[in-house]
Order: sequence, then structure tokens, then C-alpha cells
Amino acid sequence: MIIMAKLAKTELLIVDAYNVIGNWEHLNRLKLDNKLPEARDELISELVEYQKYSGKEIIVVFDAMYVPGLAKSKQVNNIKVVWTNKNETADTYIEALAAREQSLFMQVEVATSDHAEQWTIFSAGALRVPAQELLVSVRRTKKEIRNEAKNYNSNLTGNRVTFNEGQLDKLTQLRDKLSKDE
Repeated sequence: MIIMAKLAKTELLIVDAYNVIGNWEHLNRLKLDNKLPEARDELISELVEYQKYSGKEIIVVFDAMYVPGLAKSKQVNNIKVVWTNKNETADTYIEALAAREQSLFMQVEVATSDHAEQWTIFSAGALRVPAQELLVSVRRTKKEIRNEAKNYNSNLTGNRVTFNEGQLDKLTQLRDKLSKDE
């Protein structure tokens, strides 16, 4: 008899960075105030926190539209940040990456609100996540992290070490002895 173990798929989230920046109000405001580098940094920061909690592999893709030069990539904590070639759009890069990575063992999700890109991604077997839906997930994650930290801290205020009656008696005697010796 052959027993098949259920394998969990690895999750890969590919983020169409400029599309998300344009669709998240707080990041779009930075962009419109000529603070695009700050908007990029804030997006990456929020996704780093989200990645730590969700456990998803995340690749953030910026095209060369606002950062001309050679294609490059770097690792920021546990997420990969990619800048495409000068004449390559983020959409083209993302579509090829999603088609290449989607498999029986990898579930690819692409965060974008570009409808044409969503259909192309979907036809490759990947899932599409609208930018606003990703924002809801990121905010929910932040809230869960705050709640867990709050619960953890409130649990620390109580007695973390438990003693049995005999140990408590010995500690009381030691305290009393030390108090008398002063």
C-alpha cells in the first residue's frame, strides 16, 4: 500500500511595487509629494514585517521607469527586491517569473491592480491579489502582531517562576533571615 503524504506548497508573493505604491493611499501620497524613495522604503519595510509573520517568500519588483540603470537585485531581510532592466517593464518581468515559478510545489500570488496583468498571471496558474487586498492583509498582520506582543507582555507581568509550598517556605525563611541580618 502506498501512502501519500500531503505536501504543503511553498507560497511566493510577487509584488508589482509601483502599482501597489499607486494604490495604497499613504504610499501614493508620498509619491505625489516627490518622496518616491521614501514610498519605496516604506513599502519594503511593511512587506518585511508581513513576510516575517506570514512566512511567505516575497519578491518586490520595481521597473526601471523611475530608477534608470542596470537591472539589479538585493536581499532586504527575508525579501528579494528587484529592479528590472531599463527597457523591461515590471509587468513583463513578473509575468515571466510567475510562469517560471508556479508549480505543484510553489503557489505564486501576484499583488497588482493592473487588470491585464492579473489575467495574464491567472492564465499561468498563479493567483492574483489586488493591491487593496494586500493592504488589508498587511494591516491585519500588523494588528495580530500588536495583539500577540500585548498578550506576551501582559503574561510577563505575572509570576513567571512557579514554586511549590516547600520552596516558598524556604524563600520566606531566607528573606526573614536576611532582613534580620541587616
